[in-house]
Amino acid sequence: MYKQLVESNDRAVEQGIPRQVLDQSNLYYGGTLDPHTGIAWVNHTTGTPTDMCYWGAALVNPDSKYYRDEELLEQLKLATEFVLRFQHQDGSISPGWTNYHSPPDTAFVVVGYAQLYQLLAKQEWPPLQPVLDNMLLFLEQSLPVMLTGGVHTPNHRWVMCAALGFLYELFGREEARQRADEWLAEGMDITPDGEWTERSNGIYSAVSDIMLIHAARLLDKPELLEPVRRNLHMMVYLVHPSGEVVTDYSGRQDLGVLHDLSPYYLPYAILARSDKDAVLAGMAEWAGRSLSNPGVCSVNALVRMLLEPELQQPPEATAELPVQYEQILNGDFLRERYLQRMESAGHQGRIYHSRLHTDFGAPVARLRDGATSVTLITETPSFFAMRHGAVRLLAVQLNTSFYPGFVPMQEMTRLPEGYLLKGVQKKGYYGPVESALLPPEAGTAVSPWYLLPHQSRSLTHEQTLSVETEIHRTETGWTIRLHCAEPAQVLAQLSFKFGWEGNFASGELEPADQNNFTLGELQSVDEDNFLWSGGQIRYTSGGEWIDLTGGEMAHLGRTSPEPGPPKSYKTVQVNLVTPFDKTFTLTLSPAQ
Repeated sequence: MYKQLVESNDRAVEQGIPRQVLDQSNLYYGGTLDPHTGIAWVNHTTGTPTDMCYWGAALVNPDSKYYRDEELLEQLKLATEFVLRFQHQDGSISPGWTNYHSPPDTAFVVVGYAQLYQLLAKQEWPPLQPVLDNMLLFLEQSLPVMLTGGVHTPNHRWVMCAALGFLYELFGREEARQRADEWLAEGMDITPDGEWTERSNGIYSAVSDIMLIHAARLLDKPELLEPVRRNLHMMVYLVHPSGEVVTDYSGRQDLGVLHDLSPYYLPYAILARSDKDAVLAGMAEWAGRSLSNPGVCSVNALVRMLLEPELQQPPEATAELPVQYEQILNGDFLRERYLQRMESAGHQGRIYHSRLHTDFGAPVARLRDGATSVTLITETPSFFAMRHGAVRLLAVQLNTSFYPGFVPMQEMTRLPEGYLLKGVQKKGYYGPVESALLPPEAGTAVSPWYLLPHQSRSLTHEQTLSVETEIHRTETGWTIRLHCAEPAQVLAQLSFKFGWEGNFASGELEPADQNNFTLGELQSVDEDNFLWSGGQIRYTSGGEWIDLTGGEMAHLGRTSPEPGPPKSYKTVQVNLVTPFDKTFTLTLSPAQ
């Protein structure tokens, strides 16, 4: 792994050098241009500090072809000057995507910058001194914003704690430790099974893990490692056979997006060694195979390996990871008890610049049988997802006209041979406000709607939509039975979302007009969006396939594909009208 990272780091150096702005009249002189925007930023992902970590790790590593390269050292010095120029007077940075004068985004940079500084400071190479002086000045100037700044999201708190820990280690400022203690006093937002608030297996769970590992060491709080261990052991069951992480129910921007295990490499490698845990070592090995480069500034694996040389050595023992399992995550979590207490928190369900994440701790079932990986989900638009070899069924979700939009399942019950999921939605009407509660404006010529005390209206004619979904495993695949009795005449649409890379087959392909053709009983709304009226269809990819039966077109409504990256999925839609009791069969190709 170490050799692989050194080689990929050298490639990253080569890619970054031409992107540095060397025109002294240019605003971004010394910075490296983000290839997506053409602008140089000071952030921890696409910003100049990430290139600096690649360059710095190469300059001080005898195994790199750039070891003590004086030309690269000069470029690193120019980069440190650029970073200082773009640090705001309050000590913060603006990352470029949003979050101007952002304490948490500054914290991400501080975590990476501090580690690079510590690595460079260990070298006996006098020409490095101007670089070290500039970096230390940036870190010192970040102290005010780290000591006073706030956050948006749950994981930001642990990033702040890690940054404060590094600043405490560098400058010995007791205020930094005290500020970290204030954040830590809020407690750990993790379920007993190991799931963080944001349910973001692709991005932010790994962020919380590595930041708390740093905080535990820097603040001498080993108890912070316990929630990290829980999450890392939970993640054993949240990876598809291909190494793709389960993002089918994330509460953040990785929802349904392809992510791998690479962000977890450092957390797994560090705790596998300290705990002598063979399972964590096996996961570290799996995560390491996904690393195409050492990582962004805040989580650069090579910088950490050079700071902790023992990480360069293979673990003492590596366990075989499970390929056959059935696990319900958060099945015993007393989620409803916590939700009932939300009113007493006093925020009336409102939170600014973030969200409350009330789906925290919702149950998820994970089943794996060799190359087949299935996820059953509550509290998200999708309730079922599957990977079968190269076949990706990304989501199965129900949309209705009752409460326009998707129907999330709120409950999950284990059955003898499957699972029962239930989703309930309510919608009613509201009576007139009592005269005694009306504002003065109600009796004037202008009575704005937004000044009326809507919370005082009485509820009338409330209606309830209740959907039950039974999901059973069969000898050849799965069945999904969808049942909804009332209200009658509710338009519904069940969507099967497949990976864009596969193809559908059903009878003969019959061209109609442009972007409108029929594939057997599969009618195209556009090139990636089909209405399925009946018969059997087959989706194939990479030699594997899924056969589906159960199509119906009880109404002619067509919904446009959801916004997203072009060609991110292909959708098969079944049009239903309540009451309905439909069973869909999913037959899988034989195991390879």
